[in-house]
Amino acid sequence: MIREKPEKKGKTGRMSREFAETIKQLRTDKGLSQAQLAELIFVTRSTIARWETGSRMPDTVTISRLARCLGVDSGKLFSLLSKEEDTPNIIMLDDESIILNGGLPVLEEVFPDAIITGYTKPSEAIEYARSNKVSLAFLDIEMGPVSGLEICRELQQINPGTNVIFLTAYADYSLNAWETGASGFLLKPVTAEGIRKQLERLKYPMGGAQR
Repeated sequence: MIREKPEKKGKTGRMSREFAETIKQLRTDKGLSQAQLAELIFVTRSTIARWETGSRMPDTVTISRLARCLGVDSGKLFSLLSKEEDTPNIIMLDDESIILNGGLPVLEEVFPDAIITGYTKPSEAIEYARSNKVSLAFLDIEMGPVSGLEICRELQQINPGTNVIFLTAYADYSLNAWETGASGFLLKPVTAEGIRKQLERLKYPMGGAQR
């Protein structure tokens, strides 16, 4: 395991309570049922229910639709989502230390204010994610018997708001990467320019990037 910065314990494994309560209050003020709101923004009623309990978080496009429908500025909703923890936790998982040694400084260049941690063992990355809210994970796709695609699914079960970008030496993996719900993929070696391009595709809002 390689660490770029010390671990930071935080409020983990849950979405912003304030966001959930705000969505429910705004919906109620509009006189809308969960089913009615769901129909207006093209999601299911159970999706609205999960947002209002804080067990799920909408992506950036849906947040914009939600804001328009509820008559609130989308910036307010985005700010509520990031309110719990201003400093993003970012992890990089690759079974080759040389990739981490080269990639972590690049991440620090792009995210100078983030907590960045590198791992060579998937189990340790998962353990970290269980006790720290991970905003962005860079995952190697091939790690011996363990697939980065499986790790992606596990991370998103722990925290549905985790953005995932796959690291691979083979462009042929791109189709499988999209099927996991990841934001995108990067060909190795990692570059600052490549990372910044991927930030435009993140499913869930996060700050801390140096443009």
